[in-house]
Amino acid sequence: MAATVRRQRPRRLACWALMAVLLADLLALSDTLAVMSVDLGSESMKVAIVKPGVPMEIVLNKESRRKTPVTVTLKENERFFGDSAASMAIKNPKATLRYFQHLLGKQENNPHVALYRARFPEHELGFDPQRQTVYFQISPQLQFSPEEVLSMLLNYSRSLAEDFAEQPIKDAVITVPAFFNQAERRAVLQAARMAGLKVLQLINDNTATALSYGVFRRKDINSTAQNIMFYDMGAGSTVCTIVTYQTVKTKDAGMQPQLQIRGVGFDRTLGGLEMELRLREHLAGIFNEQRKGQRAKDVRENPRAMAKLLREANRLKTILSANADHMAQIEGLMDDVDFKAKVTRAEFEELCADLFERVPGPVQQALQSAEMKLDEIEQVILVGGATRVPKVQEVLLKAVGKEELGKNINADEAAAMGAVYQAAALSKAFKVKPFVVRDAAIYPILVEFTREVEEEPGVRSLKHNKRVLFCRMGPYPQRKVITFNRYNHDFNFHINYGDLGFLGPEDLRVFGSQNLTTVKLKGVGESFKKYPDYESKGIKAHFNLDESGVLSLDRVESVFETLVEDSPEEESTLTKLGNTISSLFGGGTTQDTKENGTDTVQEEEEGPAEGSKAEPGEQAEPREEAEAPAEDTSPPPPPEPKGDAAPEGEKTAEKDNGEKPEAQASVCRASVTRFDF
Repeated sequence: MAATVRRQRPRRLACWALMAVLLADLLALSDTLAVMSVDLGSESMKVAIVKPGVPMEIVLNKESRRKTPVTVTLKENERFFGDSAASMAIKNPKATLRYFQHLLGKQENNPHVALYRARFPEHELGFDPQRQTVYFQISPQLQFSPEEVLSMLLNYSRSLAEDFAEQPIKDAVITVPAFFNQAERRAVLQAARMAGLKVLQLINDNTATALSYGVFRRKDINSTAQNIMFYDMGAGSTVCTIVTYQTVKTKDAGMQPQLQIRGVGFDRTLGGLEMELRLREHLAGIFNEQRKGQRAKDVRENPRAMAKLLREANRLKTILSANADHMAQIEGLMDDVDFKAKVTRAEFEELCADLFERVPGPVQQALQSAEMKLDEIEQVILVGGATRVPKVQEVLLKAVGKEELGKNINADEAAAMGAVYQAAALSKAFKVKPFVVRDAAIYPILVEFTREVEEEPGVRSLKHNKRVLFCRMGPYPQRKVITFNRYNHDFNFHINYGDLGFLGPEDLRVFGSQNLTTVKLKGVGESFKKYPDYESKGIKAHFNLDESGVLSLDRVESVFETLVEDSPEEESTLTKLGNTISSLFGGGTTQDTKENGTDTVQEEEEGPAEGSKAEPGEQAEPREEAEAPAEDTSPPPPPEPKGDAAPEGEKTAEKDNGEKPEAQASVCRASVTRFDF
């Protein structure tokens, strides 16, 4: 019997191969569809996820609780996290680490390091001479930096999210306090990298709260601006934020709601923890007084007893928020002696009287930074656990002059929900309704450099120049380009914080160094030798303040240009048609530049070599610090022809407008030494 052989057509084989590839890609994508957010508070954290079929859900931990203590216990061969670690705080207080985020990005001489030692004397902090930072000395063999401890906690939060989602998760959005500077933000990113997380964005917790509020009230937002104040007092700090909601016209989606951060005020040490420490000290004094005639040791010298008192102080603060008095009780506080004492709300308010006086401070800072008055604020909304203290609400209500304070938001979970919504928006696996977020940079950043000038014939002197890159309360993410026109050799420039006069003396000490980095450029002179016949258009430095509020210097290049006259030729009908179609689909160069967020800073303090203009930089310099960056003081520049190395959407400002021959730009990059902020 003859056998029949069927041959598949090549086209059918190709189709099957394509379907197999698509199916494999789909299966690979299904394993990484879920994304997570971590609302990293000082005392507790909330984890939320989004996955197909589960829209924005708070993750329950192993104890079925919606929030997890930010606590880590480290032993020789085992680690405990969350509630398990919190229960170990009394048995092994030295190995149980809490509130370690206050040490992120801090050098050893920072006041917050000394404050941490005073609050938690049971922890031994060592000094790292290479990084100039501190680390936890658990034992002679065990030592961990605050970033390493945070990475362990982030890895634990991911395990909770993966167990809840029943699939692996790598993408995350993490909340950070709005007042975190560059060093603190980079410390969080480093911890996330060690935990194996891909950070889609570091979002400010006040921005995440505002986003959550706006998403669930989308229908109430219209073209009329609504100014809302969020007052967030957590365990470790207080942040007051003024947010403007209104609908705006977007390029792709038409009219969409937008939130814009208008003003921010903060107090780094005002929070529930300081109240609990005051209560702990009060209870310790009562216990010592009760045992005064027994020649007993001071309870403050016993770490386990102080850990018990701090836990009782936390419980006492919560109960006194709803009751006029309460009986504090601890069995076997020290030396098998029980402790019992009655504490009233009046005593608690007296202990924290100076803290309550600081409550209106962030409100005034936020109004000042937003250049607004209280009459323009429609509603004040409470966020954070410490705002449940009645005295805080009483003082705040008097400070803002409103009839009542808004409590129509989940004070504990709002930031986590807003962050996970942003995670879904940034992920390629989900499609959410657009909500435009315009965050604001609290700290201004500028570039400083020194150059030789010849004021008189034969007399040369050094001139110090400053150029604002990102102004205070300016929006981000944003790109900026600054051009140095007067250099033809290797040189250095400094990237520093701008005017921080809005910070008090103590806040400035906590802030640390105002110098971000020093950039050393090499290869500038070589580039001028390589293109001696070309016209120099300066050395251009491209800066980026990304979605996480982290500054980076993308590249530095030396730009040269030469003019090449094109012979006039009659354009054919097809060429004209092609140019018309090109202009329809990609012609708006100036608008593209703005949409891509790239701006050109007025670079030098002098005009071009031809000298047709005055020195705008020197005239604008007093205004740059207080009002706007230098590029806002001049009309928008026309676009420059791009070289092969310039990315699409980034234009420079040297091409003249008119009927001149086309200019072909030859670009040579000056190499930059590797540096870290």
